[in-house]
Amino acid sequence: MTLNEAFAVRVKEILKEKKLTQYKLCQQTGLYPSTMNYILHAKTKSSNFKSIALIIRELGITMTEFFDSPVFDFDNLDIE
Repeated sequence: MTLNEAFAVRVKEILKEKKLTQYKLCQQTGLYPSTMNYILHAKTKSSNFKSIALIIRELGITMTEFFDSPVFDFDNLDIE
């Protein structure tokens, strides 16, 4: 799994837990729906840190909480 795929998986998990929609997250972050779609479908080569930070902040959790997930274990990631 790529880092972008892991990020998308984790965001979708939290959206589901918090019963938030992708649309609501777009409104809260100020990101364009097309940008959010690319991020959540792992279609970007790399997401910029500002977008990542905006998303995590609006999910209402800390960076530590967000990245404290098995999807980010190095054994699960394909980092090149």
